[in-house]
This record gives sequence, structure tokens and C-alpha cells, in this order.
Amino acid sequence: MRRQSLERRSLSPVVVGGLMFAFVGLFVDFRNMLSGVGQQSHHEACQGSVNAQVELSREQLAQVLTVPERARADRVRQIVGTPYCQLPDIQVRAGVAAERQVYPLAFDPQTRLIILYEGNEYAGYRFSFQ
Repeated sequence: MRRQSLERRSLSPVVVGGLMFAFVGLFVDFRNMLSGVGQQSHHEACQGSVNAQVELSREQLAQVLTVPERARADRVRQIVGTPYCQLPDIQVRAGVAAERQVYPLAFDPQTRLIILYEGNEYAGYRFSFQ
């Protein structure tokens, strides 16, 4: 009987320490402690001119979201018009440069739609939250 009570006491600090570690983890955002990982990908600087009056309406957004990937880029550009700005090109696939255009949402100024084109094809989109 004495042996069981000693084993319980030795586990208690381990359990308490684990709970404290988990509790601290709930309140600390470790993503921001990394070397700007979140900041770099979501708040990239525009290159070239900025068209401050450009905003994407709900209707335009709804139309863009129905366009399938690999459709002609002209089809998407006809819906969205002139971009707010252009982001630096990236390589999503090996050997293929991808062009990115930014469109702030008229109904949510803190959110931007970033449209990706590969050559003359629409390659997709993502949202950027500021």
C-alpha cells in the first residue's frame, strides 16, 4: 500500500507541470515569435503604381470565385478590371513565373483578394487579412 501512495506523489509534479505548460500555450501566440513568418506572406509590399480608388464589390468577388482554375486570364481580368497593385512575381511551380494582382474588398477594407496568373491562365486566388 505504501508503494502506491509514493507513485502517486511522483506523478503529481509531472502532471501539474504539463498542465501549466499547456495553459501558458493557450495564451501565447508563438507564430509571431518566429522571424516574421506571418508578416512576410500576408503583408507584402506592392510594386509599381497603386490605384487607390480600386475596390472589388461583393458581386465581382462572387463572379471571380465561380471561374475555374486554368481558365483564360482575360476572363478574370474582365470581371475585376484594373488591379489595386501588383505584387512581385513568384514561382509556384518549377520554371513557371506567377503574376499576382491585389484587389481590396469594398465591403471589408482589411481584406484583400490576391489573384494568381501563370502566363495567360488564371491559377487561383487567396485572401490576405491585414
